Amino acid sequence: MHKYKYFLLLSFIYSSLIGQNTIGSVELLNPQFNQFVSPNASIEILASGFRWAEGPVWVPDLNGVLFSDVPENKVYLWTEEKGLRLFLSPSGMTGHAPHSTNEGANGLALNKDGRLLLCQHGDRRVALLNSPFFETPQYKTIVEFNNDARFNSPNDIVVLDNGDLLFTDPPYGLKEQDNDPIKELPYNGVYLWSKKGEVKLLSRSLTRPNGIALSKDEKTIYVANSDRQKSYIVAFDWNGDEVSNERIFFDAKQINRSGAGLFDGLRVHSSGAVFATGPVGGVLVISPNGEHWGTIRVGKATANCGFDANEEYLYLTSTDVLARIKILKP
Repeated sequence: MHKYKYFLLLSFIYSSLIGQNTIGSVELLNPQFNQFVSPNASIEILASGFRWAEGPVWVPDLNGVLFSDVPENKVYLWTEEKGLRLFLSPSGMTGHAPHSTNEGANGLALNKDGRLLLCQHGDRRVALLNSPFFETPQYKTIVEFNNDARFNSPNDIVVLDNGDLLFTDPPYGLKEQDNDPIKELPYNGVYLWSKKGEVKLLSRSLTRPNGIALSKDEKTIYVANSDRQKSYIVAFDWNGDEVSNERIFFDAKQINRSGAGLFDGLRVHSSGAVFATGPVGGVLVISPNGEHWGTIRVGKATANCGFDANEEYLYLTSTDVLARIKILKP
C-alpha cells in the first residue's frame, strides 16, 4: 500500500476510535508552514452530502459561513450554533439569461455594505442579493455584459477597498464550454467592474481563469488557471485600473506530490501568504514569493477556501463536504 494511503487509513481509524469526524492530514515542506497550521491539526468535516460545494465566505452578521452547491442551485449557511441550514434556493439559475445548464451560484463575496454578491453560472451574471436574509431571494444584476456580449459564467470574485469588483469568467457554466453555441465571447476573461458601472477586460490570456485574489496592499492580483494542460497561478501587477507584468506565480510542476483537483479558489492571508486550492487534493500554502511551504491535504478535490473574520479557521469546500481547519496566528 502506498505510504500516503496507509497514513490516511491510519488517520481514519484513529479518528473513528476517538469519535472525531475528521479527514486528511497536513504536510510540512518548510518550517514557515508551522506558523499557520499545527502538525497535529485536524480537518473537521462540518457538513456533507453536496454535489459540488464552492465559494465559502464568512458573514459576520450571521456569525457563520455561506457556501454554494453549484449543481443543486443552492446556497447553505453553517453556524457553530445551529449547524447547516438552507439559505438560498435558487442561488444563481433563475431563467434570467440563455443557458445550457441549470447550475446556480459559484463564488460568493460581501460588498462594502456587507451585502452578498454572487457569481451566478446559470444567469451568467454577477448579482447582488436584493432581499433580506432567509426570505425568498431576489437578485439585482450588477454586471452581465462586456461590450453587449453576455458573459460565459462568472465564477469567482473579489471586492476592492474602494468597492470595485474583480471577477473571472470561464466557460464552466456552459454545457459545451468553449464550443457551446450560446457562448457570445470568443475568450475567457478577467474583468474589473467599477462603481461607476463601467466594465473593463483586464486579461484574456488565461484559458480557464478561475479563482481570484488580491494582495493586502492591492498591488498584486492572483488568478488560478484551471487547465490541466496549463496548470498554474498567475500574478499581475495592479495599479487600480490596469494590470501589467503578467507572470507565473506558481506552477503545478513545483508540486512534489499531486492529488485530485485543479487550481481553483484563492485566498490571501493577512500575512501575505496565498492559500490556494489545487491539484493536491486540498490547499497549498504559498509564500508571497511563490515558495510552497506546506499542504492541507483533504484527500479529495477542493474547490475553494475562506477564512473567518479573525482568521482562526480556514473553511474548505471539498467536493461533497464543508470542512475547516484551525489556523494559528503567525
